[in-house]
Amino acid sequence: MRAAVIGGGDSGRAIVRALTDRGVQARCYSRTTGFDVLRDDASQVLDGAGVIIEATGCPAMTKRLATAFFTRSTRALARAAGALGARHVLLSIVNCDNKDVGGYGYYAGKAAQEHLARVHSPRLTIVRSTQWFEFARQTQERLRLGPVCPVPSMSLQPVALEAVATAIAEAALTAEDGAVREVAGPEVMTLREMVRQDPIPGCRHVSLPIPTSWGRAMRRGGLLPGPGVEIVGPTFDQWLSSGPHEGRGGN
Repeated sequence: MRAAVIGGGDSGRAIVRALTDRGVQARCYSRTTGFDVLRDDASQVLDGAGVIIEATGCPAMTKRLATAFFTRSTRALARAAGALGARHVLLSIVNCDNKDVGGYGYYAGKAAQEHLARVHSPRLTIVRSTQWFEFARQTQERLRLGPVCPVPSMSLQPVALEAVATAIAEAALTAEDGAVREVAGPEVMTLREMVRQDPIPGCRHVSLPIPTSWGRAMRRGGLLPGPGVEIVGPTFDQWLSSGPHEGRGGN
């Protein structure tokens, strides 16, 4: 079987590795490889793929821009999957449809993406994950202001990207249309605790309570999975001890 992984960076490479380990012929498609999901004819470019894995990312954080990107991406790939008779596996985020955190634009965009995928992709599987371990370093790199790094106050149950990629590869090989699989790591911790364990040298961390309703929800557990979530992968400390790790992207 051939698999097309839409999305570059750490997640795309991790998914390709997980698929290749299972004997699947997998290839990444992203802007860095010359494919733009918003502009190019996905049906033509992805011809021959038996499964399309949508793992696109969006730098925009506003609701309008994130929703526009994710729904356009899914509309194009759902159309391609239907034309090619391929399965569609969508990488998403645990609790993106939680109304308490829906004011956060990126989550609103992912929730809209899931809704559109359910309407237009009859052969759909959604794999939701919590934030990846790389999120700690990514936060510091994005928010650092000289020697100071604001750290948003939030409770998480982070997970190793490699474990998420394994779950996606398994979903790609399982003909269970309409399924939703949720995965998380084994520990609940705050983002502040994570950055303390994986700090950028010379960076002083300062807690930043986000003064919005969704910021309060994130502090109070709005990002945490429900009791039925599947626990996968190592603890954060085990993951750090097994490094170094490729890249620092995060969900």
